[in-house]
Amino acid sequence: MQKTCTEVWNNCLQIIKDNIPVQSFKTWFEPISALKLEGNILTVQVPSLFFYEWLEEHYVGLLRKTVKQQMGEEGRLEYNIVVDKSSNSGSPYTTSMPSNGNGSASKTQSMPVPVSINKDIKNPFIIPGLKKLNVDPQLNSQYTFESYVEGDCNRLARSAGFAVAAKPGATSFNPLMIYGAVGLGKTHLVQAIGNEIRRTLPDKLVIYVSCEKFCQQFVESLKNNTINDFVNFYQAMDVIIMDDVHNFAGKEKTQDIFFHIFNHLHQSGKQIIITSDKAPKDLSGVEERLLSRFKWGLSADLQIPDLETRIAILRKKMYADGIELPSDVVEYVANNIDNNVRELEGAMVSLLAQSTLNKKDIDLGLAKSMLKNFIKNTTKEISMDYIQKLVCEYFEVPVEMVKSPTRKREIVQARQISMYLSKSLTKSSLKSIGAFYGGRDHSTVIYACQTVEDLIDTDKKFKGYVTDIQKKLKMS
Repeated sequence: MQKTCTEVWNNCLQIIKDNIPVQSFKTWFEPISALKLEGNILTVQVPSLFFYEWLEEHYVGLLRKTVKQQMGEEGRLEYNIVVDKSSNSGSPYTTSMPSNGNGSASKTQSMPVPVSINKDIKNPFIIPGLKKLNVDPQLNSQYTFESYVEGDCNRLARSAGFAVAAKPGATSFNPLMIYGAVGLGKTHLVQAIGNEIRRTLPDKLVIYVSCEKFCQQFVESLKNNTINDFVNFYQAMDVIIMDDVHNFAGKEKTQDIFFHIFNHLHQSGKQIIITSDKAPKDLSGVEERLLSRFKWGLSADLQIPDLETRIAILRKKMYADGIELPSDVVEYVANNIDNNVRELEGAMVSLLAQSTLNKKDIDLGLAKSMLKNFIKNTTKEISMDYIQKLVCEYFEVPVEMVKSPTRKREIVQARQISMYLSKSLTKSSLKSIGAFYGGRDHSTVIYACQTVEDLIDTDKKFKGYVTDIQKKLKMS
């Protein structure tokens, strides 16, 4: 019986998985799907041209051997590349390319670094009057990919960052924009990219600067009449990493100078990496021409980590610091601090400090006692938004679906429990609860609460659901 294209490709994946790191497999092979098998040609679909180029440069030898092992010496691989996902027909526009099979890597053009950078160009990071040094990248060496925990909340951003670190300025992710709320790891990720580039490509000039610092330097250059030195310095970089570009809002002259620096770097094949607390379309006070350039490459968001990722973050930090904590303490901290990675790690440091100062073993009782004020300040009061998020996380349903008109059983259950808990744990009126959950009227809320109460009395399993969620909400 002849094998299907999916069977052949799955067999190939099993071999590939055993020969490369897990992270590389997830990033570069899991997104690939088998399309067709015609004679001795297996066609697979990859999500972008950059994806195709990366596979051909780094894995062509492994792919060729694997395909031949599964299909014989005449076996060949072809790619179907998604070129445009915005097709009006609803299906993406694609193109096909064969595997070149020769394993030759394309050479990234090396960018010459001005020899006179430390002589003729003023470095704005050097304090006047002090001896000038080689360009300091302004990176924190502790921010690495190894110390950055991957989860569903950051997988796209991390994978894109890893690709940029391997080929700065030579991918379609230029600029790479990472956005998300405070404390979710934007700075860690972009500095990890910079550190990785410095490690593997030491000749590249990398600079990390906050938007606020950049603005201050620009003002100083205006005062000192050294604008040309300022611009020349940044245009000499191979990689510029700018944090918090939302701080450009309202600073028209600074935006103008960065616009010209951006254009020069991009046209020269240099890499630009930026972070923001909002997506480009939501940034206010930033000129449209600059926003349009932010959209040229890839914009990847960092979301709030789920419980499993929060636990993994804590365990990673414990391992790095050479300490051990009981599992129930780790879960307690992860359950109660759920919206900020920085505060999550800070809570653990606080707990360790209290344990050391008071010479007490760390247990759940100490964790509750010592972190009570910290957790209260972090989670503040229970809100409908927090209830909805926790219920959806518990039942593994999308948050946006709870507010939708859908009548799917699992969505209705999550919605009704959310309404019931909102009524019992907040001071919100029935009208405001109904409005929050998709614009429903107060009678719908009354019905939902009555349904939940009836099921608690008659359905032991359902009662367990509600009790578990209430325990997570009230944990203190």
